[in-house]
Amino acid sequence: MIYKILADLTVIIHFLWILFLIAGAWIGRKYRLIKYFHIGGLGFALIIQIFGWYCPLTHLEVWLRAKHDPLLTYKGSFIVNYIEKLIYIELPEWLIFLLTLTIITINFLIYKKCRMK
Repeated sequence: MIYKILADLTVIIHFLWILFLIAGAWIGRKYRLIKYFHIGGLGFALIIQIFGWYCPLTHLEVWLRAKHDPLLTYKGSFIVNYIEKLIYIELPEWLIFLLTLTIITINFLIYKKCRMK
């Protein structure tokens, strides 16, 4: 049971991480430490996309689910099941890469605008 709970928690953390990468500049423009953490995360996301790697959180979740029971047909709780559909969206790799570059560009424009003030 502990592996199921940890897997569900990993999915929630993964979802929150993605939200942070998308909109972290709004927080990072006020707090320097968060800004650097956010920029590092964006860089890591870009590297993952360039090399076709999977996020370490994905590997962790898969491992935890396999430890719990690989034969389960319904993974996670009701809410986690829907969060997973947002995280592991079925899109072509080129489109995901393009979206990643768009998110990075928007966030850097936000940082640049705040720096000009």
